[in-house]
Amino acid sequence: MRYLSLLIALTCLSTAAVSPVSGEDFSVRKTDKSIEIKQGDSPVATYLFRSGAKPIIWPLYGPGDVEMTRGYPMRDASADERSDHIHHRSLWFTHGEVNDIDFWAETEGHGVIEQKEILEAKGGKQAVIATANDWMSPEGKKILSDRRRFTFGGDDTMRWVDCDFTLIASAGEVHFGDTKEGSFGIRTAGTMKVDAKTGGTILNSNGEKNVEAWGTKAKWCDYFGPVEGKTRGIAILNHPSSFNFPCRWHVRNYGLFAANPFGHYHFVGDKEKTDGFRLAPGETIQLRYRVILHDGTTEEAEIAKQFEAFSATEIAGP
Repeated sequence: MRYLSLLIALTCLSTAAVSPVSGEDFSVRKTDKSIEIKQGDSPVATYLFRSGAKPIIWPLYGPGDVEMTRGYPMRDASADERSDHIHHRSLWFTHGEVNDIDFWAETEGHGVIEQKEILEAKGGKQAVIATANDWMSPEGKKILSDRRRFTFGGDDTMRWVDCDFTLIASAGEVHFGDTKEGSFGIRTAGTMKVDAKTGGTILNSNGEKNVEAWGTKAKWCDYFGPVEGKTRGIAILNHPSSFNFPCRWHVRNYGLFAANPFGHYHFVGDKEKTDGFRLAPGETIQLRYRVILHDGTTEEAEIAKQFEAFSATEIAGP
């Protein structure tokens, strides 16, 4: 009954506060390896069923059809990109300690997230992709399941993706360890990073900038800088209904940008790790984020106002 309720809930997530899409409708095209999303003739994103050890979204385009995330390792690193952290694949969701298995990195003994089913793939005024996935140990044992839903929208000045994840303890208790290595991640375009020293800036809802924003709890975080000669940004908003809101931010000057609802120890410098979080057999938790791809700075894109609108939307429980 719980799983039936979950599937019903996934089809009923509210997008009431999302502005109407101007211009062309969205379309989706399925292949054997991906789902491509367009708005009219403009590319929006491609959802890859598997890249490395997990499903990802790449490329991801902002206003003006500009790629907003790093292309490496899906292609060779450009002159503006660092060929580091092969597991930082554009936009993804994993965690570094799940029943003592590393799903974050792609080193020896890592876990794998396998897509099992496409639950929904449709266009219209918005585009929606929903999938069912299993988190597998190196030995092929299922550790947990998830249902993820991505809703794509846009207007003349920004695009957004609502990213909803339901984690399901479908194979026994799940222990999410206390580690900085997680969880909902984006690797920004190389020119945007603070380390490029061309104007890249990190700013969160507390007013903390750059290195000060790392590891702190905040309602939202924005990363902006030059992309193809114009200031553009990526903001991640954490919905108040999301598990352990407000999350901590594993955001780095070199372009990593991740919302982490499970980490504490590394961020605050405690002497010992906490026990993390344990999800009882059959239980679920939900995580919800909105990614906004915008022109201009945080202030110019009114990210604080965007968060207020997002936080007023409702999300159905599992």
